[in-house]
Amino acid sequence: MYDVNKIRADFPILAREVNGQPLTYLDNGASAQKPQVVIDAVTRGYAEEYSNVHRGLHYLSNLATEKYEAVRGIVARFLNAPSEDEIVFNSGTTEGINMVAYGWAAPRMAEGDEIVLTVAEHHANIVPWHFLRERQGVRLVWVEPDADGSIPADKVLAAVTERTKLIAVTQCSNVLGSIVDVKAIKAGAGDVPVLVDGSQGAVHMPVDVADLGVDFYAITGHKLYGPSGSGAIFVKRERMDEMRPFMGGGDMIREVTRETVTYNDPPMKFEAGTPGIVQTIGLGVALEYMMGVGMENIAAHEASLAKYAAERFEGLNWLNVQGKAPGKAAIFSLTVEGGAHAHDLSTILDKKGIAIRAGHHCAQPLMDHLGVPATARASFGMYNTTEEVDRLVEGLELCHRLFG
Repeated sequence: MYDVNKIRADFPILAREVNGQPLTYLDNGASAQKPQVVIDAVTRGYAEEYSNVHRGLHYLSNLATEKYEAVRGIVARFLNAPSEDEIVFNSGTTEGINMVAYGWAAPRMAEGDEIVLTVAEHHANIVPWHFLRERQGVRLVWVEPDADGSIPADKVLAAVTERTKLIAVTQCSNVLGSIVDVKAIKAGAGDVPVLVDGSQGAVHMPVDVADLGVDFYAITGHKLYGPSGSGAIFVKRERMDEMRPFMGGGDMIREVTRETVTYNDPPMKFEAGTPGIVQTIGLGVALEYMMGVGMENIAAHEASLAKYAAERFEGLNWLNVQGKAPGKAAIFSLTVEGGAHAHDLSTILDKKGIAIRAGHHCAQPLMDHLGVPATARASFGMYNTTEEVDRLVEGLELCHRLFG
């Protein structure tokens, strides 16, 4: 049985007050809080076990290397990747997608080649492709969501042409909460590789990259209840063999002379410089924690929260929920009739101890499509409760009374 109160007890920050009110943390889509086991692992990593990894022959270096490299297997298990050698560590999804843009896409794309992506993408899955548009004349082909915020696989596939070289798509919109059937997209894409931004998807549902069949799947640690500055990307082996290094230096080399450089084997080939050692170790602990709770259990709990929140919001006829796709994640972008800006809502709710996100959520093309400058986003996580939904609704009702 899912015991949300037991889970909440594992997150020390949830016991604090903000502005004299119990903290109601609903900004998980931006960054999730950390369980005590992650905090302890990071503290221990710096206080008792810190050293640089690889190449060192002393005790602390060997210990740090062992713990750091063990995370590669944890990530592979979390994503059900066929091999841990298909996992590249990085600072998060943004770096992972940029690595693919520079290391895989740029050498393979010429003027007029196309990348298919949706209007619902986070800027991290837009800006790297704009680089290729600016520098190489690559064409970006945009797929718009349906009226309810759904992004059907067949709509994405309809945008594919003989010039399409990549499909880059989120698995879960960070604004709308819409779930995208990336497995169907990959199945229908033929030889076209598919990159998935899993920043939100991996948080809210079990992920099996072997079953999905996708070529690239990026995750970011700070949304997965792990440290900021940690992340990883799954790269299918054949795609990895086609990639050039993204950055140079450190462990990505095998030998350097005045005349030549030879590269290390993947995935080390794509991990230059001193990595985020303790952050990555913390990520491994966070993923183990999530798998211990059970991703299916987390998904079921959040689905229940999403259903309850949607029902409560339906009773507020002055509240607009942007995106009502069936089966959406527990992510709600809200606007209020009567002129109240999202920043006003966030400020008032903060006085009640309720933390939400206000702005364009790094999704300006989607804001333009929706016809709004910003939204107030409440995004739920594994530790949130129906009582916190009620607190949010009470706060929104206060906002409505204040702004009329």
